[in-house]
Amino acid sequence: MREEPKPLGNIMSTLLEQLGIGKKVKQYGIVDLWPQIVGERIAQVTKIERIEGDKLFVSVSSATWRNELMFLKQELITKINAALDEQLINDIIFR
Repeated sequence: MREEPKPLGNIMSTLLEQLGIGKKVKQYGIVDLWPQIVGERIAQVTKIERIEGDKLFVSVSSATWRNELMFLKQELITKINAALDEQLINDIIFR
């Protein structure tokens, strides 16, 4: 008996989860979506450095912007997780 073909996206998702890297791949989707999530103005003064666990490390061009972003931190976390449709980031460290 022949098995029905499965969509490639489903196969890839399953494979990534089995390899234990599914969450990490999803987290790095933040890098691609960053300008859309935070807006062009913030994207111009920030750069994602890395993701460790559920923490996103972001370099900021000035102390003034860093202070402003600290006030927006929870809103940005909510936007990131909504954009990826999963709770992937719980903290942002602005540097």
